[in-house]
Amino acid sequence: MDRTKSKSSGFLTLSAGALGVVYGDIGTSPLYTVREIFGGAYAIQLTQENILGALSLIFWALFIIVAVKYVVFVMHADNHGEGGIMALTALALRQRHRRKHRAWIISLGLFGTALFYGDGMITPAISVLGAMEGLGIATAALSHYVVPASILILLALFLIQRRGTERVGRLFGPIMLLWFLSIGTLGFVSLRQTPEVLAALNPLHGFRFLTAHQGLGFAALGAVVLAVTGAEALYADMGHFGKAPIRVTWFAVVFPSLILNYLGQGALLIRNPEAVQNPFYLLVPEWALYPMIGLATAATVIASQAVISGAFSLTHQAIQLDYLPRQRMVHTSESERGQIYAPAVNRLLLVSVLALVLAFGSSSRLASAYGLAVVGTMVVTTLLALVVAHDTWRWPGLALLVTGAVLLSVDLSFLTANLAKLGDGGWIPLSLGLILATVMSTWKKGRDVLFARLQQESESLSRFLQRLTDEPPPFRPVGTAIFLTARNLSLPFALLRNYEHNQVIHQRVILLTMTTLDKPYAAEKEKITIEALEHNFFRITTRFGFMERPNVLRMLNLCRHAGLHIDLEQTTFFLGRETLIRSAERGLNRWEEVLFISMFRNAYNPTGYFKLPVDRVVELGTVIAI
Repeated sequence: MDRTKSKSSGFLTLSAGALGVVYGDIGTSPLYTVREIFGGAYAIQLTQENILGALSLIFWALFIIVAVKYVVFVMHADNHGEGGIMALTALALRQRHRRKHRAWIISLGLFGTALFYGDGMITPAISVLGAMEGLGIATAALSHYVVPASILILLALFLIQRRGTERVGRLFGPIMLLWFLSIGTLGFVSLRQTPEVLAALNPLHGFRFLTAHQGLGFAALGAVVLAVTGAEALYADMGHFGKAPIRVTWFAVVFPSLILNYLGQGALLIRNPEAVQNPFYLLVPEWALYPMIGLATAATVIASQAVISGAFSLTHQAIQLDYLPRQRMVHTSESERGQIYAPAVNRLLLVSVLALVLAFGSSSRLASAYGLAVVGTMVVTTLLALVVAHDTWRWPGLALLVTGAVLLSVDLSFLTANLAKLGDGGWIPLSLGLILATVMSTWKKGRDVLFARLQQESESLSRFLQRLTDEPPPFRPVGTAIFLTARNLSLPFALLRNYEHNQVIHQRVILLTMTTLDKPYAAEKEKITIEALEHNFFRITTRFGFMERPNVLRMLNLCRHAGLHIDLEQTTFFLGRETLIRSAERGLNRWEEVLFISMFRNAYNPTGYFKLPVDRVVELGTVIAI
């Protein structure tokens, strides 16, 4: 009985956490979605049939994209329990016979990753603006304070990131549960007054809406997609909570509450078309308006926090998989390994979010830029998931064809509808995606070129050991020398240069290679491998998952359990520091050279990144022409 209670308690805790972290973004979409359809740049005329048609599209978008695609299909594509674009890309690349298609799979993954950063910039801006616009409904005199209040809230949100979200995160679940119960109740009360709005659940209304309005109805899909923003979070945060809690909270709490609220807003518009100025807040009784603004603000802060934390985690994954240069990462929790703070990313997001708020000034204007980032990520996720279904799950051709046709027809319809908004701000996430994808692919390509140059100028380890046999070094000082290399070079470049210039080899030499696996966490038995070589040389290979923090000292402690004791007081870490210059033998284009060299020079120092004791580190520099 106690064990059953413990399991139930643990499941409820995970479900509450999922409700707070996973569903913040999609849960705040009712603030602006219906208003944008009937009052935005591509506003549809307010008639009962149009209201039923738009609500039908919202319902079936939530059902097909979120419930069927993400909750059922995409969440099945877990990379050892982890989800997200990076994890999915690694999973799609795992099959050997797929390697000839690596280039386009990697390009898709990088572009989807870059679009997620665009989402991370737009979500805080549009969510907080949408919440603060309730002030103008309360009284027109407060409408001038929407933008200043939004800026203050966003400043506070980004400034507290360095403290971590572990304590604040415990409040997320209860706040979001109150939010969903509140919006569901408001919608239900309105729905009871106009029950004929339930006809919107019939997909024929959505079909008639699209065919009756032709081009304008299709353009309205660009606003309907706002209802499913945040769906990617279900998949990205799967590793934190597991599939079951995310699925249960969606079907038990989130989906019913969202549908009730959307139907309630539609019922209100049928009764009072003038409520189109802000149908969400006009559902709220006058006495509850200010408390609802406060609750909406808290919900949008939570939604923003989830996306910001996701950007930090995605940056960490990209660094581990060698798609971004090293940068300072702060782990803000000793108990939760996913709690990461990236100062450089935080500053970039803060500046970008504030610029968006000042440039657009309202959630309605910003909605045009929002949809393209969301739909672009969804299309990438669908394509990569289909690759996994074909290669890993071995789906039959018919099942793959039907699933792909249904999901891609929906995704591409929304994508095409949002392309019409390129000139209204949609170019922002698209441009950002192309720039960031170019940066990541250039870094990866540059690292490969640098690695090839190092191999050309190095020699094999076996030949070097033979040199030590034929010509023993005159002096081998006491202690251990550890040479770090991020790749399996035959011989660390720093070791070769040190011996050539100083003719010194320590009594014990450890060649430490750190390898990032294509899965989130390395099993204990595979974290470390020790190989004894001649002349008291040891080759140690450590393996990290792409979600893990590369901690060299922790790995050296594992060596003790394997019988290799390392006294840090008598250990020196040797790092290679390469200075890159342009080469006549071009491995990169000229603009790629400039970009890569600039990123390489500004990468975070490996001493700090790998948490090495600063008083035990020696750096050996060399010039490499790429």
